[in-house]
Amino acid sequence: MLSRMIRSVRQVLFFCTFFWMLARCATVPSGTLVEVRLLTPINSAEAKPQQLFEAVVIAPVSLDGAIVVAQGVKLLGHISEVTVPRTLSEQTVLVLSFDRLRDGARAVPFSGRLVEVENSRETVDKDGRLLGIKASDTGSARLDQGIKKVSQKYAGLGELLGVVKQSMMKEADGSINYPAGVDMRIEVTKALGWTGVTPQRAVAAIEPEDALIRLVQDQPVMTYAVKPAKASDEPNLLLLGTEVELTAAMEAAGWSQAGQLSRQSKFEVFRALAEDRGFKEAPVSMILLEGRPPDLVFEKLNNTFAARHHLRLWRRPGTLRGQLVWVGAATHDTGISFSEENHTFIHTIDSHLDAERAKVVNDLLFTGLVKGLSLVDRPDAPTSGRNATGDPFVTDGRMAVLQF
Repeated sequence: MLSRMIRSVRQVLFFCTFFWMLARCATVPSGTLVEVRLLTPINSAEAKPQQLFEAVVIAPVSLDGAIVVAQGVKLLGHISEVTVPRTLSEQTVLVLSFDRLRDGARAVPFSGRLVEVENSRETVDKDGRLLGIKASDTGSARLDQGIKKVSQKYAGLGELLGVVKQSMMKEADGSINYPAGVDMRIEVTKALGWTGVTPQRAVAAIEPEDALIRLVQDQPVMTYAVKPAKASDEPNLLLLGTEVELTAAMEAAGWSQAGQLSRQSKFEVFRALAEDRGFKEAPVSMILLEGRPPDLVFEKLNNTFAARHHLRLWRRPGTLRGQLVWVGAATHDTGISFSEENHTFIHTIDSHLDAERAKVVNDLLFTGLVKGLSLVDRPDAPTSGRNATGDPFVTDGRMAVLQF
């Protein structure tokens, strides 16, 4: 239920970005979801109760077709509880309290509950408490348990395996450590009156409309995997600009370029899984568009390899008003499972592709580098299906177009 609410909010926010509206005097009701980004690093190993932190609203909050809380509004809070584990089987507990919504000199009391930390290995319970991982449950700890069993029968071999393991990987860190830039969702728990002063940045529709529609509808509506050789992800974004402009915008939005798939990168993925941590340059599987691999791949991770946003981009023939054309397929990895059909571990995706399309759009709009935005229908694009690894997807079939 909550995931459906989040996806619905993202889609509403996406459509609201077409308009320039001043945040108006309104009551933001209880239950409203607010997407924010940490501006202050938080580390449970160093955190103290009453320690202050700051976040910023990264996607406009809309009510009745009008933006009531614009991108850029600050959210101020404090750490109200920190529990540090004393054993490997215990977990860190961190409680964040949200106190004020501030826009310039104006601030109002804010009451909210943490709902989700994006792409996090930690979980959030029903009371909004952040629960860290148990070090005893990590892949590294399970390897230690296996080596211990070997040592009981073959002491020399167990000792050798222990030395090799220690030289190859670190012990998992069970602390909760979020740098600035981590995205979160907060649920308003007490209605608040809000009159913001920051206008939502104006973004014009892309012209000429007829040429844009033709360009979008000429693009392929499906990518294909190499292994297995099946239809995979549906392209849902088209970007207009140079490679330098695209790269600068994605990096400003907190996305990084994925590494190349290689023997070394596969080993680093194994280490990240065993140590239960993130891998910023993690490779992605090979997906082709009209037989070509992507020219650029960007991803956004937090502290686990299991969950990440990623965007594959292909340079396309032609231009629009002199600007280069790139087509992208954005999906959100939400976990890892074992594929019986392919006999390997695979990422599972969020089936609602439009939510990931909106995530990319809102992240890029927040940078201030987007000059034009349109949403174009594609009558021939499928609105549901399954990707190459069998995950279902649903979409309205439209393509978001951003101009830099």
